[in-house]
Amino acid sequence: MITAHAVPILSDNYAWLLRDAATGATAIVDPAEVAPVVAAIEAAGGRLDTILLTHHHVDHIDGADEIRARYGAKIAGAAADAHRLPKLDVAVAEGDTVAIGQSTARVMETPGHTLGHIAYYFADGGVLLCGDTLFSLGCGRLLEGTAANMFASLQKFAALPPDTLVCCGHEYTESNARFALHATPDNAALQAYAAQVKALRAAGKPTIPSRLSDELAANPFLRAPDVATLAALRSAKDKF
Repeated sequence: MITAHAVPILSDNYAWLLRDAATGATAIVDPAEVAPVVAAIEAAGGRLDTILLTHHHVDHIDGADEIRARYGAKIAGAAADAHRLPKLDVAVAEGDTVAIGQSTARVMETPGHTLGHIAYYFADGGVLLCGDTLFSLGCGRLLEGTAANMFASLQKFAALPPDTLVCCGHEYTESNARFALHATPDNAALQAYAAQVKALRAAGKPTIPSRLSDELAANPFLRAPDVATLAALRSAKDKF
């Protein structure tokens, strides 16, 4: 079974330290800043087997090569994006698997934010590493892909078990909540969730990971019934 621990990095990013309970094997997801990631690895025992990358943006990959060199870890990432990622030891695509000890992640291609974006889903442990595709109460900007790409990607996530932990790449929830309340003000589940988020941030606590069940109830992007609705929401959010 895999466990996921958030490692705050940069200004509002999260890297994710994963540990397989059966073997002690570990992985780090999107390690863009070396010092806090190394501190988290050392605090967890000083072992790192694998680096998982979701997409090519600098605020997700910048520390990967240095951390690989330090621990002898292998880097896994999207084969389609190999030309703009650190040199991959394991190149993956939709439906491939990546093993961390006895825990196995299924690779999901999730274009929208970028064309080569991927996510990793560990059924044993119920952990989704979704990078910048899905945020709590939001979704990634369409920097390379289309609304149709993003809609299809979010539908893949919506089909996962509702108790899945959503481990995304940024602490954007409070600002996302403001837009979500503007876009869908009558959603009672959103109102309650937004209040929880406000209290957590006021106390200096993270809002991530979230539960997929909460996102399905409150996230207007994940609840969009069709591509046109998603496109309109994303355009409105970009201007909000």
